[in-house]
Amino acid sequence: MQRESAERTGTKREKMDYEEDNGRPRRQDNQPIHTEKLESDRKKFFLDLKENDRGQFVKITEDVRGRRDTIMVPIEVLDDFIDALHDIRDASDLEDDE
Repeated sequence: MQRESAERTGTKREKMDYEEDNGRPRRQDNQPIHTEKLESDRKKFFLDLKENDRGQFVKITEDVRGRRDTIMVPIEVLDDFIDALHDIRDASDLEDDE
């Protein structure tokens, strides 16, 4: 799935920000700091930036007809995670639209 061309691939992308209070996002307990939602066919992906007592992390959830699978990526390895996804994309047959 390609974020930059989400509209061209039939993927719907939705961004949700939360109100800020003194420069920091204001949220209730366990509410995400920032959320991205991607939809493709019957799948929905939720990418939530969250925080707990150990620091920030990204919670990635795949929802397929009500069945959910989730992984947590600590913010400290997020750049490595994204780099690995870029490497996978480069190795795939996905055409480059740029």
